[in-house]
Amino acid sequence: MAQDNRASRLIYLIPAIIIAIALFVVARPKLNHSFELREHDISDTYNINSDSVEVEYKPFDPNTADYRTMIASGVPRSIAVNLIKWRESGKVFRIKEDVALSYGMTDSLFFLLEPYITIGEEFRIKRNAPKASSSYAPRKENKRREATIELEKFYIDTASAAYLKQLGFTPKQAELVVRYREIIGGYPTFEKFAECYAVDSIMAERLRPYLLFKEQPAKAVKQSEVEFPVEINSADVATLIRISGIGQTSAKQIVRYRELLGGYYSVEQISELQVVTTDNFQRILPQICCDNSKIKKININFAAQNELETHPYLSSRMLKRIINKRLLKGGWSTIEEMIEDDIFSADEAARIAPYLQFGTNPE
Repeated sequence: MAQDNRASRLIYLIPAIIIAIALFVVARPKLNHSFELREHDISDTYNINSDSVEVEYKPFDPNTADYRTMIASGVPRSIAVNLIKWRESGKVFRIKEDVALSYGMTDSLFFLLEPYITIGEEFRIKRNAPKASSSYAPRKENKRREATIELEKFYIDTASAAYLKQLGFTPKQAELVVRYREIIGGYPTFEKFAECYAVDSIMAERLRPYLLFKEQPAKAVKQSEVEFPVEINSADVATLIRISGIGQTSAKQIVRYRELLGGYYSVEQISELQVVTTDNFQRILPQICCDNSKIKKININFAAQNELETHPYLSSRMLKRIINKRLLKGGWSTIEEMIEDDIFSADEAARIAPYLQFGTNPE
């Protein structure tokens, strides 16, 4: 009896299975077709499958556009992600071509996107205003004083710092003009003088009519016009070369050494120059004299280190002792005190003494 029941159940079950199989076969194409349509719609919406979907490109700014905006503008997903990563790391897109450097970007894709890439005003490279052309650029004006003497023609290659201060240069500017002249070996032309960083364009043009250079020699001084003996603290190169035994080179060295010393207190000092030989010095000696009232003195109690270190008679050892001892005791009243403090030996003191003063105020 039980076996009959099982047989009857199978009879009813077999048709049900057949019907289920038939329904599955009929329904399967419809499900696949629905899935394909849905996938197609997604690809079309986000412009992913460029091989099967026509992409609609839209303008976008790589500096501000988010992921959805880039995708909607036609940027492939991987490129959009790379642009955002690069931007998050600190990259700013200044020009369209910066986008071409993004990882994964190809030339063909960039050429498609380029017309739609926009760079915001705040991110673009700022163009500098065009510079005015000139033979030499005017430099920033330095502090300048009024001239204290009447301007007249002079050789800039032999002018001392003291004379330049009278022309309106500050003490610092005057020293720089002289030092730059030493570095370049003299000012052969106005343009070279104007290049000096201590000379602004206004001062250069103001002095231009009065400057004399090697290429523009002054009127030759006749022997009969030179008054002998020649005073070596005021004579220029043109006058010095009229002295028998002094040539162009030695005349320049005499003027240069005079500037470093602050003036000569004795005619014998020119014999310290290597260009003045013993024989020449003996020839020169009767033709020269020295007005030592014109020498420039140093206030040893207040002089700055840079002023002291340029003097030929002050060695680095002396300079170090002067600075250190002055800080401790405040200064000196006589040269003898400096000998007692072991700043100078007796011979060194005799040599430097004419150039020192022991003032109690910095002026």
